[in-house]
Amino acid sequence: MRFTREEIEAAQRTVRAAMPPTPQYAWPLLAQRLGCTVWAKHENHTPAGAFKIRGGLTYFDTLMREQPGVRHAISATRGNHGQSVGFAARRHGIGATIVVPHGNSVEKNAAMRALGVELVEHGDDFQAAAEHAAMLAERDGLHRVPSFHRELVRGVSTAYVEFFEALRDAPPDVLFLPIGLGSGFAAAAAARAHCGVSTRLVGVVSAHATAYRDSFRAGRPVASPVSTRLADGMACRMPVPESVDVILREADDVIAVTDDEVGEAMRILFSDTHNVAEGAGAAALAGALQQRERWRGKTVGISVSGGNVDSSMFAEVLAGG
Repeated sequence: MRFTREEIEAAQRTVRAAMPPTPQYAWPLLAQRLGCTVWAKHENHTPAGAFKIRGGLTYFDTLMREQPGVRHAISATRGNHGQSVGFAARRHGIGATIVVPHGNSVEKNAAMRALGVELVEHGDDFQAAAEHAAMLAERDGLHRVPSFHRELVRGVSTAYVEFFEALRDAPPDVLFLPIGLGSGFAAAAAARAHCGVSTRLVGVVSAHATAYRDSFRAGRPVASPVSTRLADGMACRMPVPESVDVILREADDVIAVTDDEVGEAMRILFSDTHNVAEGAGAAALAGALQQRERWRGKTVGISVSGGNVDSSMFAEVLAGG
């Protein structure tokens, strides 16, 4: 998935009208722990606490120019995409309905409601919620916002353009990226092409939701059951074919990390950087830790893609649970 220079620059203007660039820091304790320079891109520092907000901003900017008659949008989420939709919809003065599965993050649900979202709970996983959102869109004549779309990727690419441009004199050898439905990975690949760097991209999935790793290995979309408790942002059962195509073309590798590894990475991010990361937000570090011997002495990038974890869950993780 490629974008023209003008498309990237337009996305940067749209995103920067709502938020400043997020920081990237090379944390000394992480370097000491991994035996290499570690640059963390802090997408947990956006106004919605996650990278997804960028995609919502560009998606709705384009939508309202091309379809100004849209008055209500609907989508499905485990949380961060829903906040992105709610944030952007409110900026344009239109309504938003978000479908989440039962048992979804209490605090992500609260954050969506605070943005004016009408929240609907349906099904036991993201796929069931997405199917229900599609039915409601058809029944009620609502505009359905997909979870993976070119306009979403264009917005998210601004995060990694910031990252690569900040490190243009010494770009990282590798960048670890969590994969939920793949918009973040596709965005990093687009930014890499835009900035002309040769950084390798390694996707990280949950070992309890391996659809994208299985698809990468099979060379085609492969569904997989979901049982992760901690990494809800990566709890994908059915991969998006277009996203799989990008990963097959652009990934150096796709690896899997367990909930235990993710929990350890969450604790390390808090102790070494005093940043709060949700499960998916810590997955990139978990992947880098798993592969530390391969990249010893190199420069490693990690995406801290979000920090929206329920306080009770985070307390349990910090206590070693």
